[in-house]
Amino acid sequence: MAILTGLQPSGVFEMFEQLCGIPHGSRNTKAISDFCVRFAQEHGLDYRQDDSNNVILFAPATPGMEQAQPVMLQGHLDMVCEKEADCSLDLQKEGLNLRTDGEWIWAEDTTLGGDDGIAVAYALAILADPTIPHPPLEVVLTTDEEIGMLGAAAIDLSEVKARRVLNIDSEEEGVLLAGCAGGATVCCHIPLMWTLKKGLRATVQITGLRGGHSGMEIQKGRANANKLMGRFLNEMDEAFAYALCTVNGGNKDNAIARESTADVVILPERLAELTAFAAQRQEAYRAEYGEADPDITIAVTPGTEDTFEIMMGDCRRSVLSVLQQLPNGVQQMSRDIEGLVQTSLNLGILKVDFRGIHLTSSVRSSVNAEKQQLIQQLAEICGKLGGSCEVMGEYPAWEYKADSPLREIMTEVYLEQYGRKPAVEVIHAGLECGLLSGKLDGLDCVSFGPDIVDIHTTREKLSIPSVQRTWKLLLEVLKRCD
Repeated sequence: MAILTGLQPSGVFEMFEQLCGIPHGSRNTKAISDFCVRFAQEHGLDYRQDDSNNVILFAPATPGMEQAQPVMLQGHLDMVCEKEADCSLDLQKEGLNLRTDGEWIWAEDTTLGGDDGIAVAYALAILADPTIPHPPLEVVLTTDEEIGMLGAAAIDLSEVKARRVLNIDSEEEGVLLAGCAGGATVCCHIPLMWTLKKGLRATVQITGLRGGHSGMEIQKGRANANKLMGRFLNEMDEAFAYALCTVNGGNKDNAIARESTADVVILPERLAELTAFAAQRQEAYRAEYGEADPDITIAVTPGTEDTFEIMMGDCRRSVLSVLQQLPNGVQQMSRDIEGLVQTSLNLGILKVDFRGIHLTSSVRSSVNAEKQQLIQQLAEICGKLGGSCEVMGEYPAWEYKADSPLREIMTEVYLEQYGRKPAVEVIHAGLECGLLSGKLDGLDCVSFGPDIVDIHTTREKLSIPSVQRTWKLLLEVLKRCD
């Protein structure tokens, strides 16, 4: 029996459950893209599918709205795939295990992908129901949004006529987004050389962090496990000698790292000292971060005594230096919009292999000059340590426009349905509206969506009542786009 059976609107939740049954993490979107193509074929819709697995569905207006200008419904097909350490689910091949209590929907031990599966579910549910009035619709479903909006950067929109865009990729009901930061993914690489050392290999693990979205939650003061591990290793270096084998943490550049692991080689008789040092630093970090990250845990697990491959001395010092020097978190707050993060970065992925150490950061700013300055700062830090930086997936900011007829319609409908006006905000997270605006002149965009909490973490939950209210809002807005 389907988990979401009986929830209303049935078309939305049935579609959402079907989507959750298809693996669709970033870079793994072929299956869900093909699902959308089959949907179009089954419903007699014109469609386009490209080599990036982007899909555009074209639907004619319902009777009486043929003369209306087209509207774009837009979302992305990929999700951030995170899971608990003991979860056996293969997110590359298996669907999610959905759960609900009637108020919320979540996935057992994994992320849910409500960001942005609910947008796809809304759009396909509208196209599947001939009783829903709407103008001509162009449903633009992109891929690899979560790793730099690669699909939106590659998509060909030459056949798209819509200049009004309903982007359903926000996670707070009652907020209409009218602008966002630009960004880039910066990969720093520092080469390493190796030698051998005999001793006790021990694994240091930093876990228990809250993590979260590196744009929406970067200002909440949560710890980044990769930066915290760098700090721990530098503090440990001052306490006693050790050799460094590996250090790894995080899976997504746009998710605040929740866990980080380092393997060190020490004298066997110093294991108790290392364990006590870890316990002391754990308490210090918990006191420092307080309620922002109260469950920071540092564990030391002894391995075997043997001869191990370790980083050579100068290389080890370079690793400790880059982990200490690399900036992270909020860099500048907006002077114009109270509470808005203007510039930030997040060290989301840290990996060591035989070639070197690789550090991947998500850089964001609503000021292009500050974004470029921060990228240059990363390059200079790595360059001084003999490394280099690669910039990928750079995307522009979506600039706020005071005049937005579409936003006026949404505000009017929201006021009627909720009895109050929605908030209109600019956010620090990246949205595809910026890339779309760069491809289509004169675009009028609004981003919105139902309540989704703790996105990009295994605690992610989608609010059922909020999905229902947002559905009602969406249908009335489409009805008035005549």
